[in-house]
Amino acid sequence: MKLSRRFALLALCAALSPAAVLAQTKIKMVLNWKYEGAQSWFFLAQDKGYFKAEGLDVEFDQGEGSAASIPKVASGAYQAGFGDLNALIDLASKRPADAPVAVYMMYNTPPFTVVVKQDSPIKTPKDLEGKTIGGPANDAALKLFPAYAKLAKIDASKVNVTNMAPNLREQMLARGQVDAVFGYVTTVTFSAKAMGLDPAKDLRFIRYGDSGMDLYSNAVFFSKNFVAENPKAVQGFVKALNRAIKEVAANPDAGVDFAMKREPLLKRDVEKEKLLATIRNDMSHPEIARIGLGDVDDERLKKAIGIVVEANQLPRTPTTGEVFNRSFLPARAERLSKF
Repeated sequence: MKLSRRFALLALCAALSPAAVLAQTKIKMVLNWKYEGAQSWFFLAQDKGYFKAEGLDVEFDQGEGSAASIPKVASGAYQAGFGDLNALIDLASKRPADAPVAVYMMYNTPPFTVVVKQDSPIKTPKDLEGKTIGGPANDAALKLFPAYAKLAKIDASKVNVTNMAPNLREQMLARGQVDAVFGYVTTVTFSAKAMGLDPAKDLRFIRYGDSGMDLYSNAVFFSKNFVAENPKAVQGFVKALNRAIKEVAANPDAGVDFAMKREPLLKRDVEKEKLLATIRNDMSHPEIARIGLGDVDDERLKKAIGIVVEANQLPRTPTTGEVFNRSFLPARAERLSKF
């Protein structure tokens, strides 16, 4: 066989390999928020070629809130997203054909909270009645407030809810323009620090989970059409992401470097602290020792779906399978069981 013919055959084989075929698979993904250290694993997987090794061309866009990413994927503007599972449950109830499906659970500990100043007369959830709570329109904690109010025995009709731009939330609370604000514990903590506040001394957090609202939070999800048409691409994405998460968990300093490449104006020490707080507060539910990061407990998810459906008087109750598809997860031994 002539050398040129041999090279031609090798090139043909390479072109027909699974990786090469998948190389044409583009995935446009919307994140939960602006670029930050707590997204380091996505950027590491992209920059170190883990997505490319699975035959994927992945593009990330910044988000506008964890609840906002779900409709963006449902509309077809994106194939994938990272955001609040409870907003996904809501859409799955109302428009099951359009709702995305989660494939990798990231935030397995509920981060939702109402935040007040340390000297506030609001000591218990019931004390929120007659008060004004503010939050960005797409904030997941705000969206879940009706469900929380029911569990915490708050008369939601007696609570005034107002909206503000995300960058004004902590300022308005500090100035007394609102009595409390909605948010994620980690997000509010670091926004307050950026203002010069000491969250441990200046703020108090009334967490939804303390009233029995043991919900899942942010997950990676894909549109139903993309999952049906590109199952190998979804599996490859999850495999690459899982690999990146393990690397970042083992070396957070190196992980943050990839976030800094996206937004050099970020403060590196703050973003590292935010990443560690996210792991500690949002990703370390005791259940991962049993089922591993990325998966869900079916009974817990079923209960969570029921809470969201009942409290928001949704038209139907989605099944756990409609909301979460674990078939793309790497083997249990390949996923973290602790941080």
